[in-house]
Amino acid sequence: MLVMSETQNKKPQINSAAAKYAENWLPVNSIQNGEIVLDNGYRVTGVKVRPRNIFILDYDSQSNAIFNLRNFYNTLDYPFWLIVSDRPVDINIYLAQLKLLYNQVQYPSIRKLVREDIDKANLFMGKEIGVTDTEYFILFKDKRPEIIQKRIQNLVSGLANAGLQSTQVSNDDLRTLLDGFMNDGSSTNFGTVMSL
Repeated sequence: MLVMSETQNKKPQINSAAAKYAENWLPVNSIQNGEIVLDNGYRVTGVKVRPRNIFILDYDSQSNAIFNLRNFYNTLDYPFWLIVSDRPVDINIYLAQLKLLYNQVQYPSIRKLVREDIDKANLFMGKEIGVTDTEYFILFKDKRPEIIQKRIQNLVSGLANAGLQSTQVSNDDLRTLLDGFMNDGSSTNFGTVMSL
């Protein structure tokens, strides 16, 4: 007959409060000054690129835009991440403004155009996926603040030469990106990912 001591019967205790969320295992120390500060001293940062639809341009302009963007990417001599993220957008205010405009407009041809926009907005709102805004990011990591600032400036100027506007990512941009990755793109509140 095998007799187990009381210590052998006990299951290991797991701190359920600390182990509850996947982000507890991430090596993220904080998000500050437009940077994700990692536990190993690296900082993840980059730029947010304003979208531009080049396919409404003529063929030569499209070719130039693609050529310039290719040249820009070839100047990047360090590892980077190109991230495309969809963010849900509430167009109720836009729809209300369209309805007010529809009531104010006197000309039938303009009323027809506004009515078509209202119908299109209602069509998008009725779909399961809803209305989203696509955001583009170029992120990189480094430990040295002077290198980080130099790379940010080079990214902004290089993208401007390619005809694109960009700005350094904000803390909210980084929280939203982490939130999207950690929660499969589901809409959550910012407190879920990380507190400062």
